[in-house]
Amino acid sequence: MSICWQIVADIKASHDGVTGSCIEIDIRFPDRTITTILVDAGLFQEREYEDFSNSFPFDAKDIDAVLTTHCHVDHIGRLPLLVKNGYTNKIYCTSETSKFLPHALNDLCWVLSEQAKNARKKILYSESDVSNTLKKVVPCEYAQSVQITEHVSATFFKNGHLAGASCILLQAKFPNCDDFNAFFSGDFKKDNIFLDVPDLPDWVYNLPLTMVVESTYGNMDSWEIKETFRENVERHIKDGCTIVTPVFSLGRSQEILYFLKSMQEDSTISHEIPIYFDGRLAQTYTTMYMKGDIELKESMKDFLPENCKWLTKANRSPILASYEPKIIVTSSGMGTYGPAQLYIPRFISSEKSLIQFTGFTPEGTLGHSLKYAEKGDTVQIGGLIKIKNADVEYTTEFSGHAKANELIDFIKKFQNIKMILINHGTPDTKFEFSKRLLRESVKAKDIAILGREHFYRLNAYGLCKQIATLYE
Repeated sequence: MSICWQIVADIKASHDGVTGSCIEIDIRFPDRTITTILVDAGLFQEREYEDFSNSFPFDAKDIDAVLTTHCHVDHIGRLPLLVKNGYTNKIYCTSETSKFLPHALNDLCWVLSEQAKNARKKILYSESDVSNTLKKVVPCEYAQSVQITEHVSATFFKNGHLAGASCILLQAKFPNCDDFNAFFSGDFKKDNIFLDVPDLPDWVYNLPLTMVVESTYGNMDSWEIKETFRENVERHIKDGCTIVTPVFSLGRSQEILYFLKSMQEDSTISHEIPIYFDGRLAQTYTTMYMKGDIELKESMKDFLPENCKWLTKANRSPILASYEPKIIVTSSGMGTYGPAQLYIPRFISSEKSLIQFTGFTPEGTLGHSLKYAEKGDTVQIGGLIKIKNADVEYTTEFSGHAKANELIDFIKKFQNIKMILINHGTPDTKFEFSKRLLRESVKAKDIAILGREHFYRLNAYGLCKQIATLYE
């Protein structure tokens, strides 16, 4: 019970869109001390925001702890920049995420250095910055509270978005004050074909709390999603085509390989059709799945399709030269990085080809530009100018994000929400999802959109004040 003072928290975001996730929480205690927590430090991938990747709108030296929701570039890509800028404290994440981080950050550092070299710009951070970042990582077990500071703790809960992904409960306690609780959904999905994902414990659903929830697909419902991948692959293989499937290295590549195996097993595609798997990071993660570095469902431990050959720089040339029907699963998922930069320009001009995207492609990515080009149009891929003759298709059926109805079902389980902050979506989608929450009569005292323009001052009872940020 509160006697006279309250813990007050300012929650602010340095991102407006889907990528570049970075949320700052300044927790003010009655003894006038302030603890500043950062949830994620991601790289921006939308063209209109990409300049924000070069800096932070706060002093890295002022951050007391970093909590990482999962190992995707738009959530972890600026961690080394944070350390380069003077961050000296710990980085907390799940045990599985801690295993993925060295591979993800070293690979990203190489990509960013190549981009900087080509653009004749200064590199964002170096290998030594990555090394120093990894020294600060603290692996955490699911559902076990971790004391971050004297008065602040965090608990990571399993999330179906991705192996190692989490929702995070941040709790601040002080003598004679009501606790302040903030729940961060991260990129959220209730289940995962590879993982057993338990429900949150009842005590979490019953907490009085502020909820920060993603809204990537907050403008559509799960029943609106058309499952087209199987039909597209089957039809184009029968037509003797080459299929190039760009995939995200972690999560999506393993899921697509499993889906192709299921298509072999139900005779949708022949076991004789060659399947090629390319992308160093995707192969590394897949090996980790196979070696048992993450805890898979028993039924999912054998997920590779038959007739699947792994490619590297040394043996991909004959595949690039071949016109035989085949399936190429390659990173990166947006087509902008990795071996996809070789396969897409090679096959985009062939009428006997399908480029099948399987994930989100924001503006500024190759996947986005191909989406809006008509057949016969010229398209620019890097410095190459090509004619788009191939079929280019997109599907969201494999998305690791919950749709609006699924998010609402999840939110409705919480019994005492003081405020909902809508995060991680395009500005239009966040607004549409907030209206949907109001129409659905979700039990929350206040609903607001989290972005660069405003931040919110809250206590255990909910919203105290909305304040304009000084972010440029």
